[in-house]
Amino acid sequence: MLQLYIGNKNYSSWSMRAGLLMRQAGIAFEERMVRFDSFGNAESAFGRTIRAISPAGRVPVLVDDGFAVWDSLAIAEYVAEKFPEKHLWPQDAKMRARARSVCAEMHAGFSALRGHCPMNIEASLPEAGAIAWRDQPVVRADVERIVHMWTELLDAHGGPMLFGEFTVADAFFAPVCMRITNYALPVPRHVADYIGRVRALPGVQAWIADALEERTFVVEDEPYRASR
Repeated sequence: MLQLYIGNKNYSSWSMRAGLLMRQAGIAFEERMVRFDSFGNAESAFGRTIRAISPAGRVPVLVDDGFAVWDSLAIAEYVAEKFPEKHLWPQDAKMRARARSVCAEMHAGFSALRGHCPMNIEASLPEAGAIAWRDQPVVRADVERIVHMWTELLDAHGGPMLFGEFTVADAFFAPVCMRITNYALPVPRHVADYIGRVRALPGVQAWIADALEERTFVVEDEPYRASR
């Protein structure tokens, strides 16, 4: 069986992308959580465990019969090829290219939103979100680009997901949905409705439920409060 190594569900947005994609698609896998302890320390328990599996030393990592695939986008491509019947990318070639483009944009960009509003599913952080929105034009620019992107795709495909049915693209932007909700960032009604549909997906609901059960407090992931 496939094995997926992930970090804390409450914090790890990249783990969520891979885990949600596979769970929502009905792909069987064994989930192995390696809890965050010390970022950037190769000798921490997390660092030692993950580096024994992947030279990159980061999560997620997918292991298939001893073969490791790291990085969320590489994992998405691997499972899409391994399970073509799941239609994880759009069937139309141009739309498939567009879906890959927006996933790559997410993969490489939106650093301001990721940095100022790190994923924290358990927390309600409207005040932190309001400060980031007021003081960080780069955060506003990131959200403006996301709203424009999602609006174009929803209009083009009619929903309920970005390309009609659930694809890799929705999995890649699910953590953004978490951030917009938890930091109460202002978005138009049709975007809020899409976020609600993503949050209602069974795979997302299961991920949120597991995140709320966690009790780990990771200081590096919570610069805005001293404890849970």
